[in-house]
Amino acid sequence: MPLMITRIEHPHAEELEGISQILDAHPIIYEWVLQDVTRGVIRTDAGADGMSAEQVLRAAIIKQMEGYSYEDLAFHLLDSVCYRGFCRIGIADKGFQKSALCNNIKAISTETWEAINRILVAYGQDEEIEKGKEVRTDCTVVSSNIHQPTDSSLLWDSVRVLTRMLGRINDRFNDLHIPLRDHTKRAKRRMLAIMNAKNKKARKKQYIDLLKVTDKTVNYARKAVSVLETFPFENCALAETALSMAQELEEIIHLTNRVIDQTTRRVLHGESVPASEKIVSIFEPHTDIIVKDRRDTFYGHKICITGGKSNLITDCLILDGNPADTNLTAQMLDRHKEIYGHYPLKVALDGGFASIANLKFAKGKGIKDVCFAKKRGLEEEEMCRSSWVYKRLRRFRAGIESGISWLKRCFGLDRCTWKSLQSFHSYVWASIVSANLLTLARIAIGTT
Repeated sequence: MPLMITRIEHPHAEELEGISQILDAHPIIYEWVLQDVTRGVIRTDAGADGMSAEQVLRAAIIKQMEGYSYEDLAFHLLDSVCYRGFCRIGIADKGFQKSALCNNIKAISTETWEAINRILVAYGQDEEIEKGKEVRTDCTVVSSNIHQPTDSSLLWDSVRVLTRMLGRINDRFNDLHIPLRDHTKRAKRRMLAIMNAKNKKARKKQYIDLLKVTDKTVNYARKAVSVLETFPFENCALAETALSMAQELEEIIHLTNRVIDQTTRRVLHGESVPASEKIVSIFEPHTDIIVKDRRDTFYGHKICITGGKSNLITDCLILDGNPADTNLTAQMLDRHKEIYGHYPLKVALDGGFASIANLKFAKGKGIKDVCFAKKRGLEEEEMCRSSWVYKRLRRFRAGIESGISWLKRCFGLDRCTWKSLQSFHSYVWASIVSANLLTLARIAIGTT
């Protein structure tokens, strides 16, 4: 009997083999990943054997394609013959722990993911899969991994996180004796009372006490920061640890003060706080409030995606705040020229991009047909060479909706599960790169 299955006759295995061939054809990709995972490492030839750059990238692709957690990914890389072969894990290797997978995959920078996508777009152009002459653009929202924000839940989060951090400091430095009273139970009761209050007056009363409790906890934290920064530690390592803890504590104090401020303004003074001044999570403070179509509210970041006829995602722009789509048209077209070296001949955009200025800009760049899904006072003959071309491009634009839906359903683009803004950007690009690799592999093996 053979010691190991050499080939698996299954469509998914063929797709993975197609992805392998694309990656192997561009070894520069592995060099970029290696630079990221070894950043800050003084000697790469010392210590235990870890994951290679090739294994890190391939494991990241599997994770995004299948939607695995790091724990599930560790199991499947150990259990699946197909995935072990794809990730180039030998027969004698025992696989990797979830902590190693997490640390290495998240070490791949946003710039590297975007550069990999540029390589894939160039590959698609060379293979005449996507020439960049006819494109479609639309925006969507990727949610942050947070709970539904309310002022009361944010105050409760602040109290319990600060109390937990102060408890760890007291456990780590027994000699400091930082004063601390645990108000978490009281804060939780007030939060629940606010949620179940029968009227505005009763809710305001509970808010006043919850703000009082939060302010007390912040004062404990401020005293802890002062002690950590001024205490004469004899051990340099302890002093560095104390300063690191003080810095983390200051960050949470700053976020908590913002929560207290917005709650006081809104609840006690009846002021309408602008979305740009609000904080909706102390765990993901970078999260934006995105109001879409004046009815749906999302908490995350707005992204603008460009695709082509092959469903290849040629470009993605992760935005700060919630800028109007009309302000993005010129920027997305200029980015397309940067990628392909020329502007497209035909472009189809969502109705939100429509404006006379944007039409003039596109026409001035030599774009023959510009289709906005909603005319907004523009005539079909102004945008395209004929009514037939306009209707065809409008139908063509609908394809980007299905592409976005596919990214959200199959590659986790609906909700980012990685923490911090930098990791958010990396997560979005990792999903897009994984989707593009699968698209190119399916075209190569003839399944699309």
